[in-house]
Amino acid sequence: MKVTFLGTGTSTGVPQIGCTCKVCTSKDVRDRRLRASVLLETERTRVLVDCGPDFRQQMLSRDFRAIDAVLITHEHYDHVGGIDDLRPFCVFGDVQLYASGRTGRQLRQSLPYCFVEHKYPGVPLLCLHEIRPHETLEVKDLRITPIEVMHACMPILGFRVNNMAYITDMKTIRPSELSYLQGLDLLIVNGLRHEPHNSHQTIEEACLFARSLGVPQTYLIHMGHHIDLHAVEDARLPEGIHLAYDGLELVC
Repeated sequence: MKVTFLGTGTSTGVPQIGCTCKVCTSKDVRDRRLRASVLLETERTRVLVDCGPDFRQQMLSRDFRAIDAVLITHEHYDHVGGIDDLRPFCVFGDVQLYASGRTGRQLRQSLPYCFVEHKYPGVPLLCLHEIRPHETLEVKDLRITPIEVMHACMPILGFRVNNMAYITDMKTIRPSELSYLQGLDLLIVNGLRHEPHNSHQTIEEACLFARSLGVPQTYLIHMGHHIDLHAVEDARLPEGIHLAYDGLELVC
């Protein structure tokens, strides 16, 4: 399975509008971070995790072919703000969205024209499926198991896909969820910054979490501009843990 990081930034993106810090003004393309999203591909299957407001930009340079499933972690705008831009992919048929019941209800409120019975021409054709933690679904040759993590006091979804796990916006996780994260080859997990945050892991917390699972390779996402330059920050991380960057491709 090929993993392509479409975006590795936090909700404001990097550079942040109006900021002149050394990260926001860096010429290193690895310091330019669109909103967090990842594309998972095999020869048969294509799955998108989250569809934020940068989705159109993220996909312009990608092959135009069907997306078999869109997995939504939660309803915050930086993770769903690009759903309307899925409309070109409807030439391949209805786009299949998978989200928790709460997130699905929020999407129906924020994008009501996508879910009415009589749609006007050009509206994206979306088929919304409710999913629950631990109930595995199969999308062609990919086995996807949702898990529950806590975004402050808000339960959201992470996803185990084969032997890879994608977790964003996590602050804490219940011990009972950890059994679903055993035997991973690759972990993708959020590390916002070094200073404590009420609803996101710090980089240090993300590293401790990865170490507790014994995962051989971990890539950090959902980073803000408060960390150091990519080249400096990445060199400080423990062995086997790296900063992801937009456009990075991995095979697992």
